Amino acid sequence: MTWKALPLPFAAALLLAATPRPALADLKFCNATQSRVGVSIGYQDPDGWATEGWWNIASQACETLLKGAVPSRFIYVHAVDYDRGGEWAGSNFMCTADKTFAIRGVQDCPKRGYKRTGFFEVDTGEAKEWTVRLTDPDHKEADGK
Repeated sequence: MTWKALPLPFAAALLLAATPRPALADLKFCNATQSRVGVSIGYQDPDGWATEGWWNIASQACETLLKGAVPSRFIYVHAVDYDRGGEWAGSNFMCTADKTFAIRGVQDCPKRGYKRTGFFEVDTGEAKEWTVRLTDPDHKEADGK
């Protein structure tokens, strides 16, 4: 059987299967806790600092927060435990809001009508794809891969 003898649908499927596809790379977040959590992230991209939130992630579930390559080596995370109270925070301060938000810049948060919120740092090692896994406080870890 020669290439010309292949039925058209089969030849098209073969061509599609052989076409190079871009590698998928995303920033994902897995909630390995027993609670529902709200997550906000901060990062630096070519346009400067940005914070985004809130993603509501069910217990024992994973979500893609950003599609495409991870925007920077360091990602900053602030999460809130909706069921038991408490939060995962850090000493890197950025702007957040009570409702869904996308904010540019990290200076003068209260003057601009935002909250000044502490985020913890995650070093992705410049990976293009990364998953942050949030665990219960008794595990004392929030890590990534």
